[in-house]
Amino acid sequence: MTEDEHQQVIDELQQVIGETQETIHRFEQTGMETEMPEDYDQLLAILDDAVTQQRAHTLAMLTLSDIALEKTT
Repeated sequence: MTEDEHQQVIDELQQVIGETQETIHRFEQTGMETEMPEDYDQLLAILDDAVTQQRAHTLAMLTLSDIALEKTT
């Protein structure tokens, strides 16, 4: 993947992270985490997975940047 492609994925994952955090917040504000614990756990898993993927793409993009810098020096 190119740096631009990694950035696009990072941006899309940020949207998923934000939307999931909002949903988790609404769950917690209404007490739904105790009423629907399995759904709440799924939201936490989605958030964890998105953050993990975003971190991986960020590291991959930084590695590409480092490689490009090494080639120019």
